[in-house]
Amino acid sequence: MKFYIATDHAGFILKAFVIEYLSAKGHEIIDLGPMSDERVDYPDFAKKCAGKVIADDGSFGILICGTGIGISIAANKVAGIRAALCHDAYTASMCRAHNDANILCFGERVVGKGVIESMLNAFCETQFEGGRHGDRVAKIEGCDIGRVE
Repeated sequence: MKFYIATDHAGFILKAFVIEYLSAKGHEIIDLGPMSDERVDYPDFAKKCAGKVIADDGSFGILICGTGIGISIAANKVAGIRAALCHDAYTASMCRAHNDANILCFGERVVGKGVIESMLNAFCETQFEGGRHGDRVAKIEGCDIGRVE
């Protein structure tokens, strides 16, 4: 699998671990930054990663910030992105099986390395089930709620 990975300063330390882990399993990893733990804004890196995933059909993304919340919200603003904030192998598996997630998000301050390994394995090993889930993903893709009053 091909992965684009990006973080903010609060996810920077785990980025190297994820790159090493996935590379050792034969996956292609493209590091989109940042290249240090100096303060940066996660929306910039979420947008960068999401743009690469959309432009490179069949690729996936990994986004890490302190909690995973902000970076996942920012990535989901990009049309065609289904970024899933996960906390364990079950949620990582289900986001692929039922939601056809194309970006895995998590928080450096929330999950440890053992959990991250299990999430990465689950994300990589799980295929989208399609069927009724495909119908739901199509509804998500066509959803334009606009301004809610």
